[in-house]
Amino acid sequence: MIEIRDLKKIYRVGDVDVHALRGVDLSVERGEFVSVIGPSGSGKSTLFHILGGLTPPTSGSVHINGRDILGMSEAQRTELRKTTVGFVFQKYNLLPTLTAAGNIAIARDIAGRSQEPDPQFDEMLKELGIEGRLQHKPRALSGGEQQRVAIARALVNHPAILLADEPTGNLDTENSIAVLNLLQDLNVHHGQTILMITHNPDAAAYGRRSVHMRDGRIVD
Repeated sequence: MIEIRDLKKIYRVGDVDVHALRGVDLSVERGEFVSVIGPSGSGKSTLFHILGGLTPPTSGSVHINGRDILGMSEAQRTELRKTTVGFVFQKYNLLPTLTAAGNIAIARDIAGRSQEPDPQFDEMLKELGIEGRLQHKPRALSGGEQQRVAIARALVNHPAILLADEPTGNLDTENSIAVLNLLQDLNVHHGQTILMITHNPDAAAYGRRSVHMRDGRIVD
């Protein structure tokens, strides 16, 4: 599902080259739940942004679902983000003027699927436990509910891969456990491929495999 070889990323900060990734190799199979764990500055968020087609690498190769994303045009990378990769962020990134239902629907609209009935996704909303909160705006939802809406938005177009960047970083312990259990359930019972970035070893333990990063490299 994901094949990365000798991936490097160098940022230019003034007159200094900052090596965010220093030759990363990583393979993720279909249906895996992989946790990428490391401290701040280890390169895990840079890896996330490259995999999502949000930023280009300096060198190396990245294949997602058999497609070389580095050779794609910007339009093709946009299509990849709409149809193949779902994103869950630490800060939810919900639009405050829209209801939960509106935040989810806008992802379907962008992908051109707004008129398609989707019984499978309707059932997933029940599993997420937010079917009774869909007409509320983000300010009326708890942090855990907002993150569940964000997960629903990421899954509405049935992406092959779910990228989760510190999905419990803004949540208390109870809501963190609930969200992590939810991600684990999506993987075990729905076969969702998940790559989760975290600095928390307890959160990383919910994945089936952990990849440890430090100073731009995979060390374990």
